[in-house]
Amino acid sequence: MDEIIDPWYSMSWFSPATLQGFTWENLIFLYLLLAVPIVFILRWALRHYFNQKLPVALVKSDLKGSPLTWIRLLPELLLTLVIVLVLLALARPQKTNEKVEQWTEGIDIMLAVDISQSMQIEDFQPNRLEAAKDVARDFIKGRLQDRIGIVVFSGDAFSLAPLTTDYELLNAYLNDISFDMIESRGTAIGSALAVVTNRMRESESKSKVCILLSDGDNTAGNIDPITSAELASAYDIRIYTIIVGKEGMVPFGKDYFGRPNMVENTIDETTMRKIAELGSGEFFRATDNEALKSVFARIDQYEKAEIKETRFKDTADYYYIYLQWALACFVVWLLLKSTFLTNVLQD
Repeated sequence: MDEIIDPWYSMSWFSPATLQGFTWENLIFLYLLLAVPIVFILRWALRHYFNQKLPVALVKSDLKGSPLTWIRLLPELLLTLVIVLVLLALARPQKTNEKVEQWTEGIDIMLAVDISQSMQIEDFQPNRLEAAKDVARDFIKGRLQDRIGIVVFSGDAFSLAPLTTDYELLNAYLNDISFDMIESRGTAIGSALAVVTNRMRESESKSKVCILLSDGDNTAGNIDPITSAELASAYDIRIYTIIVGKEGMVPFGKDYFGRPNMVENTIDETTMRKIAELGSGEFFRATDNEALKSVFARIDQYEKAEIKETRFKDTADYYYIYLQWALACFVVWLLLKSTFLTNVLQD
């Protein structure tokens, strides 16, 4: 809570900014403030018309007005001000600082991304790899305190980013992913799973997840994908597999006239389905950008760690400021009540 700097007698307590910055515990007393001027006017009118009046004969030239005659209203105004200040105090002005702390035990997630040449096919916009990078960015953005790492693979596989909660660093790594990062051609799915397992085998997280994204069959590497999946399962790594791409004729590059080259694309889902089954995960098939976003959104919902929230509420009361003002005004009113202001200058 902010420290009080201004003393109670400072006029800053009546500035619109200060009053609007308060939260009011008892709003009913603020509404009663609307009735104060009405009561003041009625009281003045009753006294004006029903107080005893003595007829006094004066020469017209002796009837002179003076602004000093308005001083007789000062005690009434002070009493009204006391009532207003008491109502402000009863409304109980407060300032509250609320701090919310969110925390979670988090889970470990490895993204295994295929960067083989076939990921340049343009049945996704602008191509399969760039579409995968876009949804990966959105996926990372939606995580809280989860450690995420990246493995890339084509004819070979290597760990691009270790498990980390530095999401800005992960986005930088995603931006750097390109087709020429690995020279050997092909699709080494088994090698990619082996690298993922090696990265996660010493993890102490309660939940370990691998998201394997590829568009083809295992055509390279020295490790069979099924063997790698069984090994990952032994380390309690849940595996979600995603195949991207359409079957049939798909655009791949452009010809001399700028028209898209159409190539035949075949997809074998058997291995990817088996990997997901062994990894106690789920297999997905995405044929366009929106379908791929939907797949990642589903995985994001499946793998949500419980987020715990702690709220700290620090409340300070300021009613005593206005009570002190009310007391000061009341003392002045008592002093004026027995003076000539109320005994002589009556209408």
